Amino acid sequence: MEKPTYYDVHNRFKLNGFHLNKDDLCRVAYSFIKEGEAYERPVGIFILDWFDEKDYIEMTTSGTTGAPKKIQISKQAMVNSALATGDFFELVPGDKVLHCLPAKYVAGKMMFVRAFILGLDMDFVEPTSTPLERNEETYDFAAMVPIQAQHSLEKLSQVKKLIIGGAKVNSALAEELKKIPSSIYETYGMTETITHIAAKRVGEEAFDVLPGITVAEDERHCLVVNAPAISEEVVVTNDVVKVLNDHQFIWLGRIDNVINSGGIKLFPEQIEEKLSHKIDRRFFIASQENEELGEKLVLAVEGDPYVIDDAAFGELGKYEKPKVVLFIPKFLETPTGKVLRKESLASI
Repeated sequence: MEKPTYYDVHNRFKLNGFHLNKDDLCRVAYSFIKEGEAYERPVGIFILDWFDEKDYIEMTTSGTTGAPKKIQISKQAMVNSALATGDFFELVPGDKVLHCLPAKYVAGKMMFVRAFILGLDMDFVEPTSTPLERNEETYDFAAMVPIQAQHSLEKLSQVKKLIIGGAKVNSALAEELKKIPSSIYETYGMTETITHIAAKRVGEEAFDVLPGITVAEDERHCLVVNAPAISEEVVVTNDVVKVLNDHQFIWLGRIDNVINSGGIKLFPEQIEEKLSHKIDRRFFIASQENEELGEKLVLAVEGDPYVIDDAAFGELGKYEKPKVVLFIPKFLETPTGKVLRKESLASI
C-alpha cells in the first residue's frame, strides 16, 4: 500500500463529530483564527501552514537545554512519525481519540497529524489541567502531560490507551497510574525528533523505540537516535542512558544536571524519584560550588520555608542526602512548564 503524504486527509477523519476534508479544514482554520477561542487560534494557523505550498513546518524548541530556537520540520517526516505511532499503539481508522494538549507545541500539532493521516475520530478540547471533567466519552487513545493525568485519575479508565509526555512521570504518580485498568505509557522524545520516539508502560524501566528507529550511546553515555524516516541527521541528545540493545534503553538523567560531588557522580533525577513520595511540593535536586567537594548537593523546594522530617531522606544513599535545603518562592519555567533549575537557583 502506498504511504500517505502530507496532502492527504483520511476519509475516516472526524473533528468534534464532523467528517472534514482538506477544504473543510481550511474553512475551519479561518474560523478558528478570526472567531475562535485562544486555544483554537494556534490550530487554525497550524492547519493553514500544513496545507500551504511549503514542505516543512517551522517550530520552536522547548528551551530545556538552552534558548528556544526555530527549526524547520519536514511535513513528510511528521507523517512518518504519525504512522510509527499508529503502528506502535495499534491505532486503526475510526478510533476515537481525545486531543487536550496545547496546539502551539509539537505534541499538540502531532495529534492533528495523526488524526488526518490515520483517519481518527478526534475530540479537540481546551487544554486544561482537568481535560476529562464533565466528559463521559470513552476514548481509544489520548495524550496528556503528567499534571493532566494527576488531576484526572478518577476518570482515566475512560481512555483505553494513554500516553504521557512533556515531563517525567514521578514514582508517586506512577503508583497511582498502575491501579488504573487502562494501558498507560510514558513517552520519550523532543521537538527535534517530532515528539516521541520511544515509550514504556508506566512502572517499567526500559523504553522501547518506535518502528524504524534504532538507538545507541555516544562516548558520554548519552542517547543517539537514528530515525531516518523522521530526521535525515542522527539526533545526539544530552540524556544519559543505558542502552540495552538497539531498540531499548533506560533513561538515567540529563548530562547537564549531573553533579560531581567529591568525585561521586550523582543523577538528580534518580534522587528526585526517591523523594517523590516524601515531599508534597514541587522540588528539585541541584548543586552549589563547594571548596571541599567541588559541588555540594542541595534540595530546592518551592514555596515558604517549613521543616522537612529527616525520615523523608531515609531511602537516600550516603552521598545522595542534600547538604542544604533551599526554599524558592516560585520556580522559573520554560513556556511548556519545565522547571529551569539553574535560573531558579540564581533567583534567590
